[in-house]
Amino acid sequence: MQQLSVVILAAGKGKRMVSDLPKVLHAVGGKPLLGHVLATASCLEAATRIVVYGHGGEAVKTACAGEEGVLWVEQAEQLGTGHAVAQALPLLAETGVVLVLYGDVPLTRAETLRPLVEAARRGRLALLTVELTDPAGYGRIVRDDSGQVRCIVEEKRRHAGGARFTRGQYRDSGGARSEAARMGGRAG
Repeated sequence: MQQLSVVILAAGKGKRMVSDLPKVLHAVGGKPLLGHVLATASCLEAATRIVVYGHGGEAVKTACAGEEGVLWVEQAEQLGTGHAVAQALPLLAETGVVLVLYGDVPLTRAETLRPLVEAARRGRLALLTVELTDPAGYGRIVRDDSGQVRCIVEEKRRHAGGARFTRGQYRDSGGARSEAARMGGRAG
């Protein structure tokens, strides 16, 4: 079975939170948002858990210091999702499955993510997305008329033109580093 690596994106400022506290450190149920996502990654039996941090860096690392086996990589400048994933590339194995999660989405359950991981192990690309009534502030999954994913666009770079936009979780299989590198160069 191919090893699973989970990359958790936790570098954002959280402007919508209207707080100086990094958004991934806001608590739900007495635990930081990021702590919930790390626990989900553990439930998936990930061989590697990588957190890409930025805003509030040391505070984020300190808050999750009790988490064993977490690898930390800094995204010094927040240049988008693809750039954040690219920061984790040196820590990823050459082969295997990569699941990319958001550190501020604590309610995604392992049971929801397992089918994505299994699809990856069969050599398929899978996205978990949600359609929001008001997606303002979120990046978008751009699909063509047949529903096929065409690209991922950051909120600040999105364009009109009738594209259907959703927010998503990403994962990749086989040649994980090269595919993630390709995505890092185009996404954002």
